[in-house]
Amino acid sequence: MARIRVLVVDDHRIFAESLAAALAAEPDVEVAAAGSGPAALRCLERAAAEGRGYDVLLADAELGAVTAPARTGAGPVPVPAPRSGPGRSGPFDGIALVGAVRLARPSVRTVVLAEKDDPARAALALQAGACGWVAKDSSLQRLLAVIRGVLRDETHLPAALLTGVLRELLADRKHRTESEKLVESLTPREREVLRCMVAGLGRKAVAERLFLSPHTVRTHMQNVLGKLGVHSTLAAVALARRAGVGPADLEEPALPGDVVERGGQLA
Repeated sequence: MARIRVLVVDDHRIFAESLAAALAAEPDVEVAAAGSGPAALRCLERAAAEGRGYDVLLADAELGAVTAPARTGAGPVPVPAPRSGPGRSGPFDGIALVGAVRLARPSVRTVVLAEKDDPARAALALQAGACGWVAKDSSLQRLLAVIRGVLRDETHLPAALLTGVLRELLADRKHRTESEKLVESLTPREREVLRCMVAGLGRKAVAERLFLSPHTVRTHMQNVLGKLGVHSTLAAVALARRAGVGPADLEEPALPGDVVERGGQLA
């Protein structure tokens, strides 16, 4: 009998162990539990190295904030950190873990376990790569059906969430399209400056990177904010990311004293 290998990731130990025990009672399910994002990634790496990779990962939507592991050589992959600056390690939750698993082990199906239905969070989970969203108080039979379903490449959402999730995804697509049009209005040099802003560089570092004077860079930054219709660097970076603008390809780290924004004003 082919066994389904499941990894439960939840920082509430009693819940994680209880769920793992219930799933393990199934004859075709093998279960392990992890209490944090980094621990889960280590489990995935170790299992893959042993040729016994996991099939499904169940991630708590509200997984506690933890620090992503540093990348050294062939070590753990970097974990997306939505609440930290570009290129830095930082805290991440269950949905960010879904994105990390998608990058590190794309063959692993991820399902988010949530205490409440939240269309916005469910939409984010799907965009990060989740195959399902299940309430924590669902029956064991329901959870098993979802686990087996995602292995057949199905996507599972509670019926009550479907309309809200579709609305969120359509709204996100509309905002992304609007953001793309605004970015297209920038000149090539302004787009270069914007990519440096996305990379977290302040005016001085951008000037050195692009061989421009700080005054010229400041003018470009002001033009970028004006054309994008925003009033701060952080807002410009958020809009750029919605439009799919990535950070500048930096050959060396930014200077330690650089800042992107101070009190809502350009540095």
